[in-house]
Amino acid sequence: MTNPTRDPILSTRDLRLTLNGNAGKVDILRGITLDVPQGRSVGLIGPSGSGKSSLLMCLGGLERPTGGTIHALGADLAAMGEDALARFRRDNMGIVFQSFHLIPTMTALENVAMPLELAGAQDAFARAQAELEGVGLGARLGHYPSELSGGEQQRVALARAVAVRPAILLADEPTGNLDAQNGESIMDLLFGLQEKHGATLIMVTHAPELAARCDMVVRMADGRLAEEVRV
Repeated sequence: MTNPTRDPILSTRDLRLTLNGNAGKVDILRGITLDVPQGRSVGLIGPSGSGKSSLLMCLGGLERPTGGTIHALGADLAAMGEDALARFRRDNMGIVFQSFHLIPTMTALENVAMPLELAGAQDAFARAQAELEGVGLGARLGHYPSELSGGEQQRVALARAVAVRPAILLADEPTGNLDAQNGESIMDLLFGLQEKHGATLIMVTHAPELAARCDMVVRMADGRLAEEVRV
């Protein structure tokens, strides 16, 4: 369906996801074929229930599809076990969620340093401090999530996501819990970090103005790709 100008860093073929609901099986994704060129930004849009977040979770190896294939950086995600998927995400992906997902008993610095430590970085805390300073939180290193505003928590989440220099950055409604001013600031940071590190960004959003900032916009409806637009 797609004809990317660069080799795809992520690709799916006939991707399907069926889950068991109260009334029986529900088809969430109905045959998604998509190529994401390396280094580009992609906005996934569409009404609630169209399958946007489910597609993002499948691309990140957080949801296992029931049919079709997903290849990321040449690796077949569908063929990996849970441990292999976890290692692949750790080394190659950064994920930003709407609800931040910070560890409440860790400081901002510890939250950002944790994935670096898991990846074996010897300078985890120095790198974490640099990332937090880069998102304007140099004075908040020792603060816990409960001591930070929503915008500050999302900045910590962004710093954590890019600290390992991921090739692929996934964001699920990253401004959904923020007011307009904080949301705009976070998006400026997100696109700035993506450009700085040369990552490929795939973002789910309900906001047309955010999707319009992406190189490529994909509209979903009823578990299918309804429209693909290249900017």
